[in-house]
Amino acid sequence: MQKFSRSRMLISGAAVAGVMAIGGFAFTASNTIPNTKAGDGSGTITGYVATSVHYTLNADPANIDEVEFTLDSTPVAGSTIQAQLVTAGTWYDCTNVAAAVSCDTTVGTQATTLAANNLRVVVAD
Repeated sequence: MQKFSRSRMLISGAAVAGVMAIGGFAFTASNTIPNTKAGDGSGTITGYVATSVHYTLNADPANIDEVEFTLDSTPVAGSTIQAQLVTAGTWYDCTNVAAAVSCDTTVGTQATTLAANNLRVVVAD
């Protein structure tokens, strides 16, 4: 009889352990991770050529209200384009329609003809 009860205890213990394992699995959380991409590569940075530069003066010709120019190719949609008319001065946001770019130089610090000493353009695709 002792042999029967020892076997019975082992079987009972195994059954309890199995039920606990299945029950524990049922309550575990799962994470879903979408497919992603990663990599390394390089490409040439060529830059743009700005031509047909035109400055629009204010009614007071001491102030520049806008600078317009044409790029040699159309920037990618959503690109950031900015221009600067004074070395280490204010950067002005620009908008483009295809390769034609215009920059409002009245926002923030008004651009002036006296201070303007260069035209620096940055385009970030």
